[in-house]
This record gives sequence, structure tokens and C-alpha cells, in this order.
Amino acid sequence: MGDLASIVKAYDIRGVVPDQLDEGVAEAVGAAFARVTGASTIVTMHDMRTSSGPLAEAFGRGAAAQGADVLAGGLASTDMLYYASGDLGIPGAMITASHNPSRYNGIKLCRAGAKPVGIQTGLTEVKDLAERALDPAPAPGTVTRRDLLPGYAEHLRKLVDISSIRPLTVAVDAGNGMAGHTVPKVFEGVPVTLIPLYFDLDGTFPNHEANPIDPANLRDLQRAVTEHHADIGLAFDGDADRCFVVDERGEAVSPSVITALIATRELAREPGATIIHNLITSRAVPEIVTENGGVPVRTRVGHSFIKAKMAEFGAVFGGEHSGHFYFRDFWFADSGMLAALHTLAALGEQPLPLSQLLASCARYVASGEINSEVADQAASTEQVRRAFAGRPGVSTDELDGLTVSTGTWWFNLRPSNTEPLLRLNVEADTEATMAALRDEVLGVVRGTTDHSG
Repeated sequence: MGDLASIVKAYDIRGVVPDQLDEGVAEAVGAAFARVTGASTIVTMHDMRTSSGPLAEAFGRGAAAQGADVLAGGLASTDMLYYASGDLGIPGAMITASHNPSRYNGIKLCRAGAKPVGIQTGLTEVKDLAERALDPAPAPGTVTRRDLLPGYAEHLRKLVDISSIRPLTVAVDAGNGMAGHTVPKVFEGVPVTLIPLYFDLDGTFPNHEANPIDPANLRDLQRAVTEHHADIGLAFDGDADRCFVVDERGEAVSPSVITALIATRELAREPGATIIHNLITSRAVPEIVTENGGVPVRTRVGHSFIKAKMAEFGAVFGGEHSGHFYFRDFWFADSGMLAALHTLAALGEQPLPLSQLLASCARYVASGEINSEVADQAASTEQVRRAFAGRPGVSTDELDGLTVSTGTWWFNLRPSNTEPLLRLNVEADTEATMAALRDEVLGVVRGTTDHSG
């Protein structure tokens, strides 16, 4: 096996098929993973990309050759893998490239109990072993197929019961991804009229990218909600671990608002609990958590930081601006479907339309994330720091990039880890303040660049 450095990322393995990632690589990674975990049984699952089934089979062959028994779960969302790993107490591998274009694929790994495997937690060892030829075990393991979808759906409905909500019309855009496989089963027997968009599993993504954080990919859902007079719209990414919400007016709902909503529900169930939020979620999130008797804990952007803080504090829930939502009762893992069920329960347990239900959670005006290409991230950030230094009432911190804040506004400017970009998020109490602040920061950042992105 050659050099895997180009496809082993911080949290998973991701590359172009077959140039960087093929069945030989998957088989070697499966063998290495079995060695690193020492597990007697490993579960594999895969998304709908044409390359995913063969890659999952190859991974399973590698693991079985090292003596591990393999449960082949077949088609699944990523949070279905977390369910299987948590419920069965075994390590797992998900073959997916999430929202990446169709030519990509990848491997997400977790230890028993859905504990993440990244560069700091075993992925380096897997890479090093996969690059070597490993002798097979004296007795190979078996490969057994098992349908884990019914158990997954039943488990989620135990965590959030929507069987007795008022009848709702729900539009769902699966983006030809794995929500088209999981949503029909999860919604079985509940008072929901489903308006399905792009439920056919198709890894070429013929309708739009399965990446709902891009507003362009929400337009079909927004149109469907208004045309069908739906109560709510739900959009999932390719592997269905992220969920985005559209209200009954066809307006996109900020993931910060959904974070605040679910936090309120979890705090009603468990008063005084800790809620994790990253530093670019709305200021409304920690305010609402505190008002409801909870303890907000702020963390860096990125699921590895959220999961670490979730475990450290025993937090009941965590939310990110990117549409990832994490639940202690789901092995501290993220689940777009569980977030969707919480939102449906909150809506269906009371009479108001979604926009009115959420109005108290939407307190500020946000810019969304704006990227600028820069020649020198540190120099540009320093110029912004100097531009705001010494202004009355201004404070700064460097938990993740540069955060500058006052009582009525804040912004965060942080570097991309993979591209020559600075990412800007601005929030303020009025549209005018937000726009002025956004334009001022971008003027400083882009005034030092050759061109902007």
C-alpha cells in the first residue's frame, strides 16, 4: 500500500475514487482498523454512491482477514452507524464522502460506543498499519448481513416521541442522499403527511448538491413548502448527519435557532444541564440556555472540539452553526434525524406556526459565513485586530481565530485549516449595525489581498 497521507484528514479518510481511494486501499484500511481496535466484531455501513458498496465490502474483507467478524449493515446514514456502534458496543466504519461531489468517497471510523477516531485518537495508527502488508489471522472472521434500519428508527422514536403530536405536513429534501432511505422508516406510523423531494438514492446528485448549508440547495425545498402549505421543511446532507430547517413561510431557519429550541427542550427534561455551543453560534444561544437554568459552554468550531467538550462536561446537548447537533443520549454523537424529530415535536406539541414558535430564539441579525482569500492569514487578522483595538467597550479573545465583541455586536475572523481563506461571521442587534460592521471588517481584510473569494 502506497502513501495514504494525501487522503487521511483530521477526522476521516477522504479522496477521489479510484485515483486516491480504491478497493485495495479500503481493504488495507479495514485490516489496519481491525488490528488497531483489536475488536472481535466490526460493523460496516455505506451511503448511496456507486463506489460505496464495493468499498464497504473491501473494508469488510480486510477486517475479516485479520480475524474480526463483520456485520455488514448495508445502506445507511452516518448516524445509523453511530446507533449501531453505540447499541451493539462495537467499532464501526461508514463509507461516505458526505456532501462532497460524486467523484469523492471516504471512510469515517468510530470505536465502540460511537467514540470518534481522528488523527489524535487512532487514525494515524490506522494509516501507518494500512501502508504495510499485514499477515492474515490464522482464522478469518465471518461477514454477516444485518438490516439495522428498524432498530435505528425505533431507538430514535424512543428518544423523541412524536406519535401524539398534531398532524403536520412535512416537506423533506433528501438531496438524493441517505435521508431518502431513513426518513420513510423513521416517520412510519406518526401523524405526518410527507412531501418527499429527491428520495431516490443517487450518488451523482442529479438535482442539486446534497449540501444544505449552501442557500442555493434549499430553494427547491422552500418552493415545495409554500406550494404545499407545509408546516415545516427539512433538508439533509448526503449522509444525513446534518439537518436544516425551513419554516412555513419558506424562510430558512438559522441552525443557531434550532440549537436554542432543542436546548430549551432538553433543559425542561433535565434542569441545570450543560449545553455546548461553538463560538459562531448566535449570542441568543447562551442567553436562552442561561434563562432556562442551563449552563452554556463555548467551544471552538469543529465536531472534534464539540464532542470532546460534550464528554468532558457530560453535556446533554450540543449545537453547531453548520447543522450538526449532538446528543448525550445518542452516545454524544451527532444526528440530523434526532434534531429533526425534536423540531417536529416542539412544533406539533403546540398550536403556533413554526415562525412564531421560533421568534423568541431569533434575537439578532447574522451575516452568515463570508470567505475571503488572503495571501497571509495572520497578517490580515492582525490588521483587523489593530483596527478595533482601543475602541470603547470592545473586548477580544482568541479561542478560535479572533473574536471581537461589544454589548450589541460581535464578529469572529478565523483561518481555514485547508485553504488560504479567512472566514468572517458577524452578528448584531440590528441589520444596519451588522451590515456596517461586516463591510468595515471585509474592507480591512480585502484591502490587504490580491483578490477576494
